Amino acid sequence: MKRKIIFVFLAIILIALDQWSKFWIVANLKGRENIVWIKKIFELEYLENDGAAFSSFSGKQGFLLVLTVIILSAVIVEFIRTPSDKRYIPMETAFILLISGAVGNMIDRVRQGYVVDFFYFVPINFPRFNVADCYVTVSAILLCILILFVYKEEETAYLFRFKKKQ
Repeated sequence: MKRKIIFVFLAIILIALDQWSKFWIVANLKGRENIVWIKKIFELEYLENDGAAFSSFSGKQGFLLVLTVIILSAVIVEFIRTPSDKRYIPMETAFILLISGAVGNMIDRVRQGYVVDFFYFVPINFPRFNVADCYVTVSAILLCILILFVYKEEETAYLFRFKKKQ
């Protein structure tokens, strides 16, 4: 239980970092030229994204909020249900990253009606993204690695099982 509380504090810190980064971008980049970190490779570019990944579902804020709440609720339940054994620290970490990213972007959608994106890889014209998106991407990769290569099937049998034991 103590570790779960520490993970909740970690989530609060991660969400605060995401929100601070977006606040900083708005204050320093909105309506201004891009900030070039590595010429012709990586820039900070202000973008208001009213959709989800790759601007999908643009203008569908209600749908995105409902979807986020449903997914977030399921992930929170799984985080709580994850065994408190040290072996599951990577799983808990992945869930906290996913929760932090979802909450970070949800705050923007509720408060502003859009998400602030700003990281931009120039050579491949990759869609702009933000810190919360990084959390979600890293958590998805980590969960795939853990489920496919680290944990045995019986160690993850608890995931998304909602039947009562008889």
